[in-house]
Amino acid sequence: MAGRIPQHFIDDLIGRTDIVELIGSRVPLKKAGREYKACCPFHDEKSPSFWVSPDKQFYHCFGCGAHGTALGFLMNYDRLAFPEAVEELATRAGVEVPREGGDDRPHDSTDALYELNARVAKHFATTLAGDARARAYVGKRGLDAESVARFQIGFATNSWNEVLRKFGRDAAATRQLAELGLVIEREGEARDGERHYDRFRDRLMFPIRDARGRTIAFGGRVIGEGEPKYLNSPETPLFHKGRELYGLYEVRQSRARLTRLLVVEGYIDVVRLHQAGIRYAVATLGTATTPEHLKRIFRLVSEVVFAFDGDRAGRAAAWRALANALPEVREGREIRFLFLPEGHDPDTLVAEEGAQAFERRLDDALPLSEYLVRELAAQADLGHADGRAHFAELARPLVARVAAGVYRELLIARIAESIRLPADRLAALWQQGGRAASAPTQAPASASRVARSPRLRQGVAGRRGLVGQAVQALLHHPSAAAQLDAALIEALARVEEPGVSILRELLDDLRRDPAATTAQILERWRDRAEGPRLAHLAMEESLVPGPKAAAEEIATALARLAATAAKRRVEALLAKSQGPGLSTEEKIELQALMTAPAPPAGAIRHPRP
Repeated sequence: MAGRIPQHFIDDLIGRTDIVELIGSRVPLKKAGREYKACCPFHDEKSPSFWVSPDKQFYHCFGCGAHGTALGFLMNYDRLAFPEAVEELATRAGVEVPREGGDDRPHDSTDALYELNARVAKHFATTLAGDARARAYVGKRGLDAESVARFQIGFATNSWNEVLRKFGRDAAATRQLAELGLVIEREGEARDGERHYDRFRDRLMFPIRDARGRTIAFGGRVIGEGEPKYLNSPETPLFHKGRELYGLYEVRQSRARLTRLLVVEGYIDVVRLHQAGIRYAVATLGTATTPEHLKRIFRLVSEVVFAFDGDRAGRAAAWRALANALPEVREGREIRFLFLPEGHDPDTLVAEEGAQAFERRLDDALPLSEYLVRELAAQADLGHADGRAHFAELARPLVARVAAGVYRELLIARIAESIRLPADRLAALWQQGGRAASAPTQAPASASRVARSPRLRQGVAGRRGLVGQAVQALLHHPSAAAQLDAALIEALARVEEPGVSILRELLDDLRRDPAATTAQILERWRDRAEGPRLAHLAMEESLVPGPKAAAEEIATALARLAATAAKRRVEALLAKSQGPGLSTEEKIELQALMTAPAPPAGAIRHPRP
């Protein structure tokens, strides 16, 4: 696996990127004073409420609240995960992304694997074009030429060594083929002088691509009868099937406004659905839907629909998907389940009834809560007390996997309704029955993370006090930190106001490693609980005209905070002296505090001329 991307590289990348140029290449921007405006690309509107600040390197929509840095824009608009957005910006800047540990593979070695996969994919595509039997099968499945080209579908002939002969010209090349899972090493003695043979034979080939369109693996569907019906590449340095979704690259390329994803089971299902105009279909890769899949999905959309066959195997797969989805479900997210009519796969059903009728089925798909209740009700007789108690006991460990919040409370209420018990009584009984029923498995969403951070919530939110003013001034004018006197910053160690630890950390970080823009600060705090709140502060208008004025405002705030802290400490020591008395150290401290001059409000370190 690749290691962590160094923060200093992200700082440099943000510094190299012009957010106006980046967004302007995707959204038509119009100059408006010192900033730029447009109709928001993230929601429908007729008049512009989307603003881009070249000074802050930050964007914000006053209509829907969308905001962020250049990286955040790529993640939201291009639907990229964070590492992929970094790769995209790095490509634009013409630099390579370094990694801290975790991957000893030379970068050029990884590039060689990508390049080899690309050449093999092209070979399979060429082979399909020249094979009448394979083309006939593609036609039989209803795939048109545009879809074949768009998904780069190919064909692996019924040969034990075609890929090996064409691409394994020497020992090093053969090792690369084996590393990518394209050939398999024989057990025992070599056959006809060869120790390897092709993995994929007589199969329609579906390249699996990452967010940048690079082929990272293959899926092969047998032509006609045979087992296994689907065969995928094994885990490789480029491919981890528990994270990847077939068709996600093509979904992102469609540029249509994305509100939900449809998860199906087969490659041909995905291609036929896209061909029919349902260009938000993806498929898992021979594995059940994993928590990592769901995390990727919910970074892109707030709604996912799972489509399964209505038979026993389909119901079992749906239940596994529900179990894995529970830790990811919360308010603001929708998870639905569609069960297809008997004898139909998604590709045959959309071909028979058309895209509009198929999408109506998606609109009517079962919400997760209703599916859960339906399945549990099939295992318990709700007509009597014993059955209802059994139902509740089946539901308890499932609800325990849902994060605390509004959705969990509503789910408890839905289950309580089924067993004819007040929701608060059911929750209390579950809590008494075991800690598992009340222990959430993960934290709420980012907005809730901010609410759970009293350091920031109290110190920086609402009617901002001195701490909040100083934090906001730093966000808008990061260079102000270098102008502050070190002694004034050190005095913060005695201040116990809410949020002061965040202020101190910001100051220390900016003096140690200066930032040129607001965006660079926000990227440093991206994965911190306080990050979203800092972003909200950054998007608010600053009344401080420049770095010098910001430094003066921060210095004044720090001086007043230190004076207040000193006064409180003196009062506490004087009160103690009237009771149990002061230690020698405390007497010295009290004398020093009472004789120390107040720090000047304008304690700013001006640069020498």
